[in-house]
Amino acid sequence: MSAVAQRYGAVLRQIADAADVAGRDPSDVTLVAVTKTVGVTEVTQAIAAGVTHFGENRAQEFVAKQALFPHADWHFIGTLQSNKVKHVVGKASLIHSIDSLHLLQTVDRRAGEAGVVQPVLLEVNVSGEPSKHGMSYEAAEEAVQAAVEMPAVLVRGLMTMAPWAKPESVRWVFRETADWLGRLRALRCDAVDLTELSMGMTNDFKVAVEEGATIVRVGRAIFGR
Repeated sequence: MSAVAQRYGAVLRQIADAADVAGRDPSDVTLVAVTKTVGVTEVTQAIAAGVTHFGENRAQEFVAKQALFPHADWHFIGTLQSNKVKHVVGKASLIHSIDSLHLLQTVDRRAGEAGVVQPVLLEVNVSGEPSKHGMSYEAAEEAVQAAVEMPAVLVRGLMTMAPWAKPESVRWVFRETADWLGRLRALRCDAVDLTELSMGMTNDFKVAVEEGATIVRVGRAIFGR
């Protein structure tokens, strides 16, 4: 068994333990293995271990790895520039990082030109950190309402990043993000399917699962340093 497979198994067990604490079914949590700076050998080992969902931060690396491993589900999780949207739309099973209404409109236009419907998440900045991308609640609400008029995007939920700190000290960020999702769901807008919460990384994914994450983005705990 490869080291990647061993670490992957350990992460799955930690997800199961966290889900158990919250009274959740572990199968309701999707593990996205983050392949930033990870080579082809490690991705191959991860696939052999059973990983099916991968995440990339940069458009160029996303395109290259998605082409090498087209049967995997590839998520785009990094900051997405408008001029890179055309490279990602139609290839990403989910774009996590829609951080503005303008970017959502751009994805809708590009997806329409490509004849696809692109699933996306709205990136929200719950912690209010100036260094982080993401929408305020009000901006997210505006985007959800605007998505009703965008036939080529499907808003599936929210993504957030917590501050780098001890997991317990950022629990409130995940709890607040779940609350935001509930408030947005209550708007009952057509053309949105608000079921996903992408939150939690290597440092804090267990707390995120306890607070309702349906997707966790884990790199270092699977692939090592």
